[in-house]
Amino acid sequence: MKKSAILGIIVIAVAIAVIISTYSNSSTYGSFKDAEKTQSELHIVGHLNKQKPLYYDATKDANYFSFYMKDNKGEECKVVFTGTKPQDFERSEQIVLTGAMRGNEFHASKILMKCPSKYTEDKVEVTEANAKQASL
Repeated sequence: MKKSAILGIIVIAVAIAVIISTYSNSSTYGSFKDAEKTQSELHIVGHLNKQKPLYYDATKDANYFSFYMKDNKGEECKVVFTGTKPQDFERSEQIVLTGAMRGNEFHASKILMKCPSKYTEDKVEVTEANAKQASL
């Protein structure tokens, strides 16, 4: 066999290994119902249910935080996060969780929050009005 053919086979084998490892480490988006059906990690997008209580007591256990979240399909579930409560968590507009179901609870390994913008329409309009007056 020629050296170029052997090198080509090695390159193809490495490419296949990279694709397989990337695919096996990636998780998909779903809902709480999808998480009940699988043991693998999922990303779940939703928002905090502000009607139900948050639980975080740093004096008892600084690495236990629980809350209730509704996913984008309207399904609600208790979420347990083994870590500290993120700052301004209550103000978040949208939450993306990475984790898996354990019994009736979703155990999150990561929390990503979309916080409200500090630039509201009122402030933008005021700024535009001031800019028009400055140009006159």
